[in-house]
Amino acid sequence: MAAGNHSTVTEFILAGLTEQAELQLPLFLLFLGIYVVTVVGNLGMITLIGLSSPLHTPMYYFLSSLSFIDFGQSSVITPKMLANFVTQKNIISYPECMTQLYFFLIFAVSEGYMLAAMAYDRYVAICSPLLYNVIMSHQACFSLILGVYIIGLVCAFTHTGYMFRVHFCNFDVINHYYCDILPLLKLSCSSTYVNELLILCVGSFNIFVPSLTILSSYIFIIATILRIHSTEGRYKAFGTCSSHMLAVVVFFGSAAFTYLQPSSVMFLNQEKVSSVFYTIVVPMLNPLIHSLRNKDVSVSMKKVLDRRIFL
Repeated sequence: MAAGNHSTVTEFILAGLTEQAELQLPLFLLFLGIYVVTVVGNLGMITLIGLSSPLHTPMYYFLSSLSFIDFGQSSVITPKMLANFVTQKNIISYPECMTQLYFFLIFAVSEGYMLAAMAYDRYVAICSPLLYNVIMSHQACFSLILGVYIIGLVCAFTHTGYMFRVHFCNFDVINHYYCDILPLLKLSCSSTYVNELLILCVGSFNIFVPSLTILSSYIFIIATILRIHSTEGRYKAFGTCSSHMLAVVVFFGSAAFTYLQPSSVMFLNQEKVSSVFYTIVVPMLNPLIHSLRNKDVSVSMKKVLDRRIFL
């Protein structure tokens, strides 16, 4: 299809979270606070890992990449959503909408695979500690991180590329607070069969592969921990992966929330509520989880702060 014929619309209107006027200011302040915490938390984690030589290990390289993904995902979605609370009509141009969709998909897909890479790292550290430095070399670590971003880029390019083939006939309202695949497809006046097939195939792959990797890693990890005779040794081994396990539960739990949420949810519909957890809450929680539950991060943070105070 020719590039100039992909659509007759040049702009969309984002409906936002709610149309109730009395909720606009409270929600604006709430999500502004969440975004500030997200930015400070994730950029702080990246900076801390960069400044602290004890954290220059594969585990924390993955954590730094996860923080970058969370920062990127939140920054792609939240500023435009905040604008919706202070404007009567939150207009987004067609190119802006496709750009937002593209980068959102990159970060959303990458997060699942990054958590899978972190699970594999914990599996090697606990199940093969003597070979850890050999298996998780800097080259292997770099290759895993690069592979995660490549998968995210390919999936985002595929979905967004086929979205350009969808025909939008009118100046339409997207019933969401950002440009997502399904709300956009609902506005189509052309066939969306290929797009829906891509969602089914690519989406299933992106759920199955990371989930299977994480599940199999933790099966071996738990089996190894149970073979440790000392209680102290078990706690120490479990402590090395507890933060990651919590991050996995939060991330995949927010995805499952789509199917567990009742159909009637106050003023927000089911899709928007689940998306808030997925796109806004999870990126805020991840740095908090890893900073509060990780002794190495806490110690390094204290050292960096002390060093800055005494300079």
